Amino acid sequence: MKTAKDSLTGLRPTDVCQALLAALEAAEGRRRKRKRDQTPDAIGLSIKRSLLARVVQDDPSAESFEEWLLHYPEKCDTPEWSGAVSAMARSVLEEWRLAHSMGEFRVWLEQGAPSDDAKDEKPRERRSP
Repeated sequence: MKTAKDSLTGLRPTDVCQALLAALEAAEGRRRKRKRDQTPDAIGLSIKRSLLARVVQDDPSAESFEEWLLHYPEKCDTPEWSGAVSAMARSVLEEWRLAHSMGEFRVWLEQGAPSDDAKDEKPRERRSP
């Protein structure tokens, strides 16, 4: 019989990052609905998307993932963005740890990170009071 602990030990960075990529699609839907300048959002999402895609490509082991994230900013082509890349690497590390410590988050990721925002492509109309 497979226990919750067994599923945690089998959790791989690639699996978590693939699910986080799906969650970014929902975030993209929310971003398009905003009426303010979204340039910073787009830059942050682009950095995170590249980082997650690189994890999937490199497929680091669970044991080496924290070290992989620590050294990821050194591999980036844009040294002027190293602070932003480091921040996103820390964010992914926090989500990785959350997937291990919070069962509901892990289940949400395993379900493909479903979100109503990903389905609702049209911005909602504001109603007058």
